[in-house]
Amino acid sequence: MQILMTKAAAERVGGRVAAFAPDAEIVTAVSADAYERGGQPISAEDVDPEVVWLSLDSYASGTLRQLYSRLMKAQAPRWTQIMAAGIDNPMFRSILEKGVRLSKSSAQATPIAEYVVAHALSLQVPIQAQAALQASREWKPTPYRELASTRWVLVGFGNIGHEIARRIKPFGVDLTVVRRNPTPDPLADRVIGISELADVLLEADVVVLACALNDETRNLCDAGFFQALKPGAILINIGRGGLVDEDALRAGLDRDQPAHAVLDVFQTEPLPADHWIWDHPKIRVSAHTSNSGDGNLGRGDELFLENLRRYLTGEPLLNEAHPSEVGL
Repeated sequence: MQILMTKAAAERVGGRVAAFAPDAEIVTAVSADAYERGGQPISAEDVDPEVVWLSLDSYASGTLRQLYSRLMKAQAPRWTQIMAAGIDNPMFRSILEKGVRLSKSSAQATPIAEYVVAHALSLQVPIQAQAALQASREWKPTPYRELASTRWVLVGFGNIGHEIARRIKPFGVDLTVVRRNPTPDPLADRVIGISELADVLLEADVVVLACALNDETRNLCDAGFFQALKPGAILINIGRGGLVDEDALRAGLDRDQPAHAVLDVFQTEPLPADHWIWDHPKIRVSAHTSNSGDGNLGRGDELFLENLRRYLTGEPLLNEAHPSEVGL
């Protein structure tokens, strides 16, 4: 069995792979269409992987497209582990169309959940107002609503949604989860289908978008969504930019529906320098970087190793994508 990965990934996990898959042949992509096996160069024609790992560091090494290309040219590839949590990129659809099993990443769920909680807390607790009072040496109270009395709506309940819920429930928030399959979950006070979303927006203090972008969710936050939203609410989008109609958001902000928006993703990325969102006083902008925690690489390594073990033993893979997720 040939496994294709980046050279840096092989240096991190090669020894551990050999411990439970001694017959596996690890081939590494070292630069544009250059490969090595056992530290020695090999021709591209000798690269015919059964397993391909599109690891997080394939971005930094510039080998992502190279790894993808060899996967698509392979005679009988069977499984790939990717670095992304979402699979709306056409690259991933083409992998599933080829009949290759695909496992999504959960490594980014931890930092994204922390990002959501940090922004929500800082918009509830009057930190900026307290800093302004400190600067002016004014001794004044700064009352605020406790997080425990707030109601949250979490749209999407995959790995990221679960990590968000695990962090906010200890604060005592009331949590409504919106997902395709409205099966109850111990982390949620209630679980509803997406068709019921409008019914809960009027009571929502915080709405978090953590769902996939597809035909059902594209422009989910449209004019009707914002008209139904509770005045004073907070909207946090760490899903995809296509979930939010940005013109409808602008009109909603004028009415305090929502009062604040925290946006990590946008319809156009990078966000154009002349875009109105940059300067809007009610919006916080980050450059699709909510996932940039320092533990991602290590968690990604552990996930690949566990899924490789499962692949070899015939056990169910963690986070395996179903072709229906991309409309197949």
